[in-house]
Amino acid sequence: MTAGGAAGRIGRARRNAVDVRGSLALVGMLLKYLSLASLVPTGFALGYGEPVWPFLAAGAIAAGVGWSLERGLGGASSIGFREGYLVVSLTWVAVALFGALPYLFSGEPQLDRPLDALFESMSGFTTTGATVVVDIESLDRSLLMWRQFTQWLGGMGIIVLALAVLPRLRVGGRQLLESELPGPEIDQLADRIRDTARRLWLLYVALTAALVLILLAIGGVGLDDRMGPFEAVAHGLTTMPLGGFSTESRSLELFAPVTQWVIVAFMVLAGLNFALLYRAIVRRRPGALFHDDEARLLGGLLLFTTVIVFVDLVQADLVGGWPALRHAAFQTTSMMTGTGYAVSDYNTWPTLAVLAMVGVMFLGASAGSPSGSVKILRHLLVGRLLRRELRQTIHPELVVPVRLNHRPVDERTLRAVLAFVLLYIGIFIVGAAILAIDARLSDVQLGVTEAIAASAATLGNVGPAFGFAGPMGTYEPFSDGSTLAMTFLMWIGRLEVLPVLVLLTRNYWRV
Repeated sequence: MTAGGAAGRIGRARRNAVDVRGSLALVGMLLKYLSLASLVPTGFALGYGEPVWPFLAAGAIAAGVGWSLERGLGGASSIGFREGYLVVSLTWVAVALFGALPYLFSGEPQLDRPLDALFESMSGFTTTGATVVVDIESLDRSLLMWRQFTQWLGGMGIIVLALAVLPRLRVGGRQLLESELPGPEIDQLADRIRDTARRLWLLYVALTAALVLILLAIGGVGLDDRMGPFEAVAHGLTTMPLGGFSTESRSLELFAPVTQWVIVAFMVLAGLNFALLYRAIVRRRPGALFHDDEARLLGGLLLFTTVIVFVDLVQADLVGGWPALRHAAFQTTSMMTGTGYAVSDYNTWPTLAVLAMVGVMFLGASAGSPSGSVKILRHLLVGRLLRRELRQTIHPELVVPVRLNHRPVDERTLRAVLAFVLLYIGIFIVGAAILAIDARLSDVQLGVTEAIAASAATLGNVGPAFGFAGPMGTYEPFSDGSTLAMTFLMWIGRLEVLPVLVLLTRNYWRV
């Protein structure tokens, strides 16, 4: 072997190896800039006369750790496709750890245990909406706003925000965006990934501002006495990311019907593909919504499930007339989009309505939205793939491409969709089994339905489950083992399973 040949092979090996140092440096840079988010609750703390040091200390620690990683590891110049999975996965762990610090530093007794603080933070950034806080009203306003703001940051995605505002992330930008955005594929709005990310975030900010202004107007004219300026901002920050954290322990139950209907409308908007929404609103092509296969199916499923729940509520004589329709529409939309708000305790609903709530947990909203779970697009593609298989069983020689919006879908994409669905179901089953086993060992009263719902709600980033973890309850009774397991489920669910599982394979680390 010649020296030149050996050197060439070594060079190729270095190029193909995962750049761990560069990935960690990029995570550090993201964490450094994200530390500025602590200034938002600091401002509220100053305004309400509450301690500011928990947020300033958390921001300083995040900035210090991020700067040390970035400087100490020499930058992130070689970020590529493989590094994208590592960067995105580690970034979400880092931001959850950062988000937990203000809870720990605040001395709030409901969040003074590290595992509880991490659970609450992961639930916030992943827009899950599950909580271990029993008495939300007792939280300081600044700490409450931090909960809300973490969901808003996590909604469109930390990486997407970074791509939009940090020029250095042009390198490997597509790989990072593909690992971050929910759904099988990215529908670009511009030639450059950075421009696409910027437009998505601008739309996200504009819709959030519009909702806050509408809620302010509702409270200002006296249509909802509970909707003050703080509540308007707080719920604006958690509706658009489909997060579900509320300022009340009873969620939105005590707010006026007009507020609840407005929230329903914005949950539907947020549940649409943001690239499609951009074309419909900014480029003034509303017809795009009606011609999109996924948007039509989402609307049809929302309508169908709402009718089923409405009829079941009326027949059970729990509530009737317009209130029944409002409860059915609100809860169906909230659960299907993964928001997790509640206006009624569906634990008390009849069996069919409860089954509908469990079922829509597995649907999700559109790909390219902040929603979790499987996503309507994947269900649509799996359905069309099964239909093709049935046709080819009868006519083996028939060549039928699976189409989406009249365009054939690549077979590799279809295989990826099937792989995701199978992995998702498998992880959900394992998660439910772990919760059930741990509940038995730790003497927590958890039934089969509750274990299934808790696994589905955390993996799908939905939030409320059933039983004590239902819409008007909390996850506080779970043991530490279950809390840790559900924290992992929220993380892997937000990252759409594959980026995390890829890291666990030997081939990923192999040169």
